[in-house]
Amino acid sequence: MQPLMSAEEGFLAFPEKELATLENAKVVIQQIPYEYSSSYLMGSDKGPAAMVEASHFVEFYDEEIDREAYKNFGIATLQPIDFTGAIDAAAVELIANQTRELLNLDKFVVSLGSEHTVTYGFMQAYAEKYPSISVLQIDAHSDLRAAYNGNPYSHASVMHRIHDMGLNLVQVGIRAQCIEESNLIKSSDNIHTWYAHDLWDNDVWIDDCIDKLGDVVYVTIDADGFDPSVAPAVGTAEPGGLTWIQGCKLLRRVAERKKVVGFDIVEIAPRENDILTEFTMAKLCYKFLGYLNINDRI
Repeated sequence: MQPLMSAEEGFLAFPEKELATLENAKVVIQQIPYEYSSSYLMGSDKGPAAMVEASHFVEFYDEEIDREAYKNFGIATLQPIDFTGAIDAAAVELIANQTRELLNLDKFVVSLGSEHTVTYGFMQAYAEKYPSISVLQIDAHSDLRAAYNGNPYSHASVMHRIHDMGLNLVQVGIRAQCIEESNLIKSSDNIHTWYAHDLWDNDVWIDDCIDKLGDVVYVTIDADGFDPSVAPAVGTAEPGGLTWIQGCKLLRRVAERKKVVGFDIVEIAPRENDILTEFTMAKLCYKFLGYLNINDRI
């Protein structure tokens, strides 16, 4: 396991040093700066550190839930994993091993990632502890290609690998895919997809998609699942994504209805002189933790 960052360096940079220790924190944030297969804009390996730094400017108090949520669970932040010399299967193994170690400590693990490949490593660990786990994927892309550029560990194939594991998958916000991905969705009993054009102005779709999840849920949030007006600095932006309000409503409702056991945020590619995306995703991370806390999930 990577060493801890200090409270002032870690997520939120709160003043209570005792809440940032592995002994006292219920939540552990791991930083996974792995990038190898990005197919458009590079730079997602800078995403985890950018989110942690941006979190230092997120308010501790959330007016929506009327609390400073971190005080109820504590947050320990790990130093980034070093992926020098490790790609594809070796990188996924490093990710799975650290995630497994944290789960064995009964921590609620939040993973700040880079390219979406990293979620395959998380799910290898989670599926061992929760064999019936479902995955909720917020994303512009279905990521269901069998391989991309000949690489089955590509970010564009990560959900195909998770589908291969036999896990139930609910996708929200999809608006870019190839026909082979569309055909797989139509033929599989384990993939349930809500395309961006299916997300109406009312909120009926939120409960409809949550109904397809099992009782135990892992959430993977690709920043490009949100509209570029919300999260512009991503590897492959697509117009027409979730609004901030839609995303928050979905996460609050899933926290109310399901046992969420972990989540990740991936695919931020920071841009110079533009902090909107990393700040927005850092705030979303803290807000989701707050939703889970008010529902006694953490």
